[in-house]
Amino acid sequence: MHQPVAPARLRLGALLAFLDSEAAGGVALIVSAVVALALANSPAAEAYHWALSYRLGTGPLRLPAAEWINDGLMALFFLLVGLELRCSMTEGELASPRLAAMPGLAALGGMIVPAVIYAALNWDDALALRGWAVPVATDIAFALAVMSVLGRRVPTGLKEFLVALAIMDDLGAIVVIALFYTRGLGVAALAGAALVWAALFGLNRGGVRRLSPYLLGGAVMWLLLLRSGVHATLAGVALAVVIPKEATERLEEALNLPVAFFVLPIFGLANAGLSFASLPPGTWADSAALGVVLGLFLGKQAGVFAASRLALRLGLARLPEGVTMRQLYGAAVLCGIGFTMSLFINDLAFRGSPRGDEIKLAVFVGSLASAVGGLAILWAAARKARAR
Repeated sequence: MHQPVAPARLRLGALLAFLDSEAAGGVALIVSAVVALALANSPAAEAYHWALSYRLGTGPLRLPAAEWINDGLMALFFLLVGLELRCSMTEGELASPRLAAMPGLAALGGMIVPAVIYAALNWDDALALRGWAVPVATDIAFALAVMSVLGRRVPTGLKEFLVALAIMDDLGAIVVIALFYTRGLGVAALAGAALVWAALFGLNRGGVRRLSPYLLGGAVMWLLLLRSGVHATLAGVALAVVIPKEATERLEEALNLPVAFFVLPIFGLANAGLSFASLPPGTWADSAALGVVLGLFLGKQAGVFAASRLALRLGLARLPEGVTMRQLYGAAVLCGIGFTMSLFINDLAFRGSPRGDEIKLAVFVGSLASAVGGLAILWAAARKARAR
C-alpha cells in the first residue's frame, strides 16, 4: 500500500535538485529568449516594444522598463556573481593558486582571443570597435543547461572546471565593464558612492553582522552609481565585497532562485526580442556581426583550450579526475555560449544604435553554434568512453 510513495518521493527529490541547479536557470533563460523572439516577430511586437519603453518611477528615477531591468534588476545578478566570486576565492574552486591556475588561465585565454579576432575584423570602424567585448564572456547557466543534457555521462570534475572558469570569466567581464563601458563620470556622485562603500566596510570591520544596513547602503550606492556614469550594476559587486562573511552564504542562497528564475528570464525577455524584419539585407557582410560569431565560436574554444593545455604543460595544474582531453575540448567549445553577458555588453556598447540588433543576432548564432558543437563533442566522448 505504501510502495508507490517511495518513487513519488524520489521524483520530487529529483525535481527539487534540478530546480536548485544552475542548469535549471539556464533552461528558464532559454525559454524566455524563445518567448522574446516569438513576441518580437508576431502581431504583438508593437505591444512588446511599448512595454519595454514604458517609463516607470519618478524624477531622475523615471526610466524605461528596459533600463530598470538592465540597470536595476541585473544589479542583483551582479551581487550574486560577486558573492560566488568571494566564496570561491576563499574556500571554493579558486581557493588556492593551484586550483585557480587552469580555470584562471583558460578564462584569460578565452577573453583575449575572441577580442583579438573581433578587433582584427573591425580595426577601421570606430563605432564597431565599441563592441570588442561582446564575444569575451561565457554564460555559465546556459552552458551548464546544455551540459546537463548528457547527465552523468559528463564527469563531475568537468562541471567543476567549467563553473570555476565561468566565475573567473565573470570577474574579467566585470573589470571590462568598469574600465571600458563607463560614460562621462559624475565625480560628486562617484565620490558619494565611494564614501558609502567605505562606511559599509567600516560597519564590517566594526562587527556589524545584520544584513539590513548593508542592503540599505547597497541601494544608496546603486543610486549614486546610476547618476555617476559608472554602470549601476557594479554596485552589486562592490556590495558583495563588504558583506560580512557570516551572512554571505545565507544571502547567496536567498538570491539563487530569484536570480535564476526571475531576474535572468526577465532579462532574456527584455533583451532577446530581435525582429528579423528589421535586419538589413547585408547583416552577415557586417564585420561586427562576423566578429562576434567567430569570436564566440572559434575564439572562445581556441583561447580556453590553448590556455588550459599551457597550464597542464607548465605543470601548474592537472586534468580533473575522470576528464579526458576530448571532454576538456568539448567544455572549451561550450564556453562560446555568451548570451547573458554578451547581450548585456551589447546593450552598453550599442544602445540606441541599429547595429545592436545585428550584434544580437550574431550572439544568438555564435552561442547556438557553440552549444551544438560542444554538445556533439561531449556526446561523442561519452560514447567512446562507454565503448572501452
